[in-house]
Amino acid sequence: MIEEFRAVKTTKANGRRSIDGVIVLNEESRIYDGNFYNIEGKDVIIIQTKGARIGMYLLGQAFFSKFLIEKFKPRSIKIVAICSKYDDVTGQLAKEHDVEVVVISDKDYEAKFDSPKYLEENKTLYKMKK
Repeated sequence: MIEEFRAVKTTKANGRRSIDGVIVLNEESRIYDGNFYNIEGKDVIIIQTKGARIGMYLLGQAFFSKFLIEKFKPRSIKIVAICSKYDDVTGQLAKEHDVEVVVISDKDYEAKFDSPKYLEENKTLYKMKK
């Protein structure tokens, strides 16, 4: 996974556009140290997150991130919006535009999930040293 994937660099004409996370399927399971990774010809999952109810801001970020990623020529793109609460109206819009909504509420969170030992033992993504 690449955190804060740099989809657009800052210039005088535009601001930086980062995507919260990009998962590259069929690659080594780790969190990549850096904001860019060559995804050409690869299957990717775009992740955008907000610690609140899914709304137009998060949905727009997730939906339009696909268009920013397309210039890197991945083979396939899946879009996922992670939030802490569902909304029927926005959720339906997401479904109609192929954006998967994942709800992780505060009651679902446990600090142990952030532990490197837990992550390594459960074969989930974890930071690796260079």
